[in-house]
Amino acid sequence: MTYILRTNHLTKTIQGKELVSNVSLNIRKGEIYGFLGPNGAGKTTIMKMISNLVKPTQGEIELFGEKLTNTSFQVLGRMGLIIEYPIFYDKLTARENLELHCEYMGYHDKNAIDEALNLVNLKGIEGKAVKDFSLGMKQRLGIARAISTKPELLILDEPINGLDPLGIKELRDLFKMLCKEFGITIFISSHILGEIELIADTIGVINHGKLIKEVSMDEITDQNMEYIEVMSNDCKRIAYVLEHHLSINNFKVIDEQFIRIYDTQISQSEITKALVLNDVNIESIQTKRSSLEDYFLSLLNGGGIHA
Repeated sequence: MTYILRTNHLTKTIQGKELVSNVSLNIRKGEIYGFLGPNGAGKTTIMKMISNLVKPTQGEIELFGEKLTNTSFQVLGRMGLIIEYPIFYDKLTARENLELHCEYMGYHDKNAIDEALNLVNLKGIEGKAVKDFSLGMKQRLGIARAISTKPELLILDEPINGLDPLGIKELRDLFKMLCKEFGITIFISSHILGEIELIADTIGVINHGKLIKEVSMDEITDQNMEYIEVMSNDCKRIAYVLEHHLSINNFKVIDEQFIRIYDTQISQSEITKALVLNDVNIESIQTKRSSLEDYFLSLLNGGGIHA
């Protein structure tokens, strides 16, 4: 198995506070690795250390089989990245910004800029200064800059911020295409779990600076279970009926309005019938499958996938 990026007990401490603690990531060549965690969990700090923008307090980083050092210029040249909000020369056009980027990266393919702009669907903006771009257009331009030099590893920190649903779908398709057709490994963070679920091969979950779990999406899919979700303003009454009339114990009250039933031996129609016969007001009842969001939240709450 070939790993393009690995960290070994990566730690960052600032003013006595440990922002990142003993994180060991393992990212395989040619995969999309989704990096998940709440705001302030340490995702951006880790990406900055991997990009050599921030120095680790302890631990090591291995890129393309080489240990990252202060003189790893060639290794860093094989990467493209967006860390936090992309910054440009605002009075210059998108093309002029990309020309400057390719120049200082030592990349001289004349077609690369047109290809990158087309891939992110930035067309007809030749004479427009970046200062007049919308937030979504700047995000697209940031991705164009990151991919313009044909990197082997793409590091993207919240790359779909500011995009509308159509723009998000276009970039989702782009990321999958870059990985599949160009063999680019993508390390991407996002708070939109549904999007990561659609593209990632592996996910890493971090909280309070510590890596909680590193797991393949296939494994999560295999663990996903069906459940019946009931929406009602009387979940206490539902719980009573489930336990005393249907002998169901494998359920969980999510909040005051939702209850999830994980016992698949009894059908949805049987549950509905029992609730109606016991005068329980039901707003909705439907069969669902647990998602990446369920898995993510269960890890943050200290449990597994099962309720």
